[in-house]
Amino acid sequence: MLADVQRGLETLYRIETDLDVRHFVIDAETRDAIGVARPAREQLLVSEADGDVHLALFVDDRALANLAANDPRRRLDGSNLQDFLLTVEGVSHFVYVAWRAQRKRPVSALELELQAEIDKYVTCVLTLRGQGGVGDLVPRLFDEWTLAPGMDADERERYLVANSNARAYATAIDARYVARDDVPGMLDELRRFYRLGVADKLSAIARAA
Repeated sequence: MLADVQRGLETLYRIETDLDVRHFVIDAETRDAIGVARPAREQLLVSEADGDVHLALFVDDRALANLAANDPRRRLDGSNLQDFLLTVEGVSHFVYVAWRAQRKRPVSALELELQAEIDKYVTCVLTLRGQGGVGDLVPRLFDEWTLAPGMDADERERYLVANSNARAYATAIDARYVARDDVPGMLDELRRFYRLGVADKLSAIARAA
């Protein structure tokens, strides 16, 4: 599932990292040995030394096992949606950081979360489109959620800003492209957006909303 999500995102955005996310996956024991301030079900660990960026991705084994048993490519529903979103978020973080690092471009934590929220939306759109229809996806993704316990004030603010902006952008994409079944137009828009810096992304969302 991890490799399929990576291929899907890189194809969607017409980018290549020349990496295999599966080679960077760590288990809970390794993640805990490295040390994290707040363990979560999905985490991308990033460190930089001597100009090199080192990555490690943790995704809860139970989420991956559920997706193996309930393949979202066959049916994406309440039985696997949350685990699918968790997996897409982790792979989105990995791909975005790797692609930016290869181009010597910085990435802010807000930008990372914002892009992941959008990646979750568009991945679900493309998946559900082949399963009979998208339905009320925007409220399901952006309204029916809660902040994880233990977040500090900065983390809470970052997630709230990312969620509200991603919701506004997804709403615009939904009205402009999804409702008209204009997949080529949607993909062109998303590919342009992906290559913007965070300030330009926020400006683009403000104009689209």
